[in-house]
Amino acid sequence: MATTDAKPRFVDTNVLVYANQFGSAHHAAATALLGQTEAAGAALWISGQVLREYLAAVTRSQGSIAALPMPLARERVRFFAQRFWLIEDGPVVRTRLLSLLENYPVAGKQVHDANIVATMLANGITRLLTFNSADFQRFAGLITIEGP
Repeated sequence: MATTDAKPRFVDTNVLVYANQFGSAHHAAATALLGQTEAAGAALWISGQVLREYLAAVTRSQGSIAALPMPLARERVRFFAQRFWLIEDGPVVRTRLLSLLENYPVAGKQVHDANIVATMLANGITRLLTFNSADFQRFAGLITIEGP
């Protein structure tokens, strides 16, 4: 995806994971996605939830990719918190999440995706960078889903 659109984007956890796992089959696509979006002048946003999910994902083995030692994972999170715009959850996000849960079929782990959408909407961000487009399809009327 080459973009010239400077609208802000929210970065899903999987994009950060793939961009930082050199052994991932999606590494090149993830780094290109971030680079092209930044080159277009778009602000890249993440949340505390994304940072926690990143820590959980990279500190466990994933097939042929070894777990990242926690000290290195913590270092990466500190870097992300400086490189990207950081949004924290709060009452507005919680209210938006509960509204989404009333209006969209969501259960189990899908609540995490709904919370990402709630965080985006509560902060006026309508574009999502993700490798898991299918996870967010139910919200396609509210956000624009972008990926490789």
